[in-house]
Amino acid sequence: MIRISAFSDEVSPVVEEQIAYLRRAGVKWMEVRFVDGCNITTLSEEEARALRRRLDEAGIGVSAVASPIGKYPVDAPFGPHLELFRHTVRLAGILGTRLIRVFSFYGPEGGCIDDCRDAVVERLGRLAAELEGTDIRMAHENEARIFGHSAANCVALAEGVASDRMTLAYDPANFVWGEAIADNVESCWPLMASRVEHVHIKDWKLGSRDLGSLPGDGDAQIGRLFEELARRRYDGFVTLEPHMSSGGQFGGETSPAQFDAALARVRGFCERCGLEYE
Repeated sequence: MIRISAFSDEVSPVVEEQIAYLRRAGVKWMEVRFVDGCNITTLSEEEARALRRRLDEAGIGVSAVASPIGKYPVDAPFGPHLELFRHTVRLAGILGTRLIRVFSFYGPEGGCIDDCRDAVVERLGRLAAELEGTDIRMAHENEARIFGHSAANCVALAEGVASDRMTLAYDPANFVWGEAIADNVESCWPLMASRVEHVHIKDWKLGSRDLGSLPGDGDAQIGRLFEELARRRYDGFVTLEPHMSSGGQFGGETSPAQFDAALARVRGFCERCGLEYE
């Protein structure tokens, strides 16, 4: 079963407007990133409980906490980041989700992140250890400039950390935007697929730096990805992150009309591939 979720902060920074959009669009899940302009990890536990009450009243669940954990230099002090992760774990529990999205650090100034495998694995391993004894996992997302910018590096991380508390999130457009890989579902997906438990959907055209495309209109092989999901009998979240009005390092914008069109495309892909969805 495909459970369609959304980065609804792309439609509006105001959480009540996000909730209203999701209800109108018939989307039952939110991937929480920004709430009233604040990153989810900055909320207090009391504020997270209030958000959970609002979402419960609207019949909306949380697919994942879309944290920025791991989006900082690998040689920066780790203690504050570890404390932020511990707080994020508590927030995930309050919000009723079993997944926290994470990244794998930028290289040191003047250095190459590909040379930092051991340091990255050590830090992600310490994060994974924080999840032992919980039902929460962290899903590492491939993205440009971090260690996990390539499929091979993502697999190296999973193998190096070697914890059932760490899994992979697959974003096909990030391979197009960051690595200029137009055949990512053919070249990257086979390496990562067995470890992927979360999928983001945005599309991107080679050479574009600012704007995403309607899913299926870019070079990220969205249609092929849904075929692979059907072949695998994928059971999990597919989260829309269209970036169709703007996109950047920490988020993006998509108008309600654009999001409606992207949502219709995703539902259409599910139907053509024989995937049940909600």
